[in-house]
Amino acid sequence: MTELLFKQRMFSWFDSYDIYDVNGETRFVVRGRPAWGHKLEIYDRNDRYLGKIQQEVLTFLPRFDLYVGAVCIGQIKKEFTLFRPSFVLDCNGWQVQGDWLEWEYEVMDGDRRVMRASKELLHWTDTYAIQVVREEDVLLSLMIVLAIDAAKCSAGD
Repeated sequence: MTELLFKQRMFSWFDSYDIYDVNGETRFVVRGRPAWGHKLEIYDRNDRYLGKIQQEVLTFLPRFDLYVGAVCIGQIKKEFTLFRPSFVLDCNGWQVQGDWLEWEYEVMDGDRRVMRASKELLHWTDTYAIQVVREEDVLLSLMIVLAIDAAKCSAGD
């Protein structure tokens, strides 16, 4: 099990995040780039580019393309619902499930949990605790949490 803490930086012109492991060491750095919509690039602790999420513009509800390196591996989009936030993930056959307050999310691969993300309250900036079952799913799990947070930001939450 890999555990990460996702913390938005307090003072930055664009969305920027530091992702820490359980020992408080920086595991990933996420840098927002100027673009129409959200464009978040992900780097490892040695400043090597790993991938990005890029918001599609001119859509009714937020939609994000997920890239590993230069290759688009899927998409996540918010769907309209009345009482419970809903995101559709078109990648690996995974499904996203969220609670009605939009504080807890799980990603499932059939009956297998891929990851769980929980928004931590009482912080100055957006902060999530992320638990990923398998190490090979960490980058994509991080992208999903970034896209959900960006979608909430686009909606003014």
